Amino acid sequence: MPYEPLTKARITRALRRLGELAEREAIVLEVSLYGGAVFTLVYGSRDATKDVDAVVHPSAAAHRLATAVAAEQGLPDDWLNSHVRQFLAPREEKRRLAGDEFGPGLRISVPTAAYLLALKLRACRPPLPGYPGDEADIRFLLGKIRPRSLAVVQAGFGKFFPGDALSERAEFVVTQTLKELKS
Repeated sequence: MPYEPLTKARITRALRRLGELAEREAIVLEVSLYGGAVFTLVYGSRDATKDVDAVVHPSAAAHRLATAVAAEQGLPDDWLNSHVRQFLAPREEKRRLAGDEFGPGLRISVPTAAYLLALKLRACRPPLPGYPGDEADIRFLLGKIRPRSLAVVQAGFGKFFPGDALSERAEFVVTQTLKELKS
């Protein structure tokens, strides 16, 4: 059965409920959001995402409570998943979301724009049928950060992924976007 995309309202409702369930059990879930959820929830640069990429501690409790939220709200079982874990940098840079919008049962953090850009540049997936790829997110973040040059972007990328280099595709997207931003 196909599920509706996760809009900002649906993500917010699901996370609030997750926080309520955690609070009811007297636990606090440490939630680090990534990917489409950040672009939808924090930046508003997307209308929706297909899932919420996150690393949550304690993970067993988070999985159990997220499954309950999925059943209550008609969400896919993996609406909250940790698939992103394999792509994360050894050194992360995050910030806590301010306020208690999600209740005392959750502490939510998101990557800084610089770290999220490094993650997106590392993936730099092309568009496919039914998948927009990473280019729009990369362009959005470059517009937000406004780096002066490709070299500055490469240095930022190297900060999180030392020893790795940008792919040709990533360099092309960055170069084209920087030209557009200057004009």
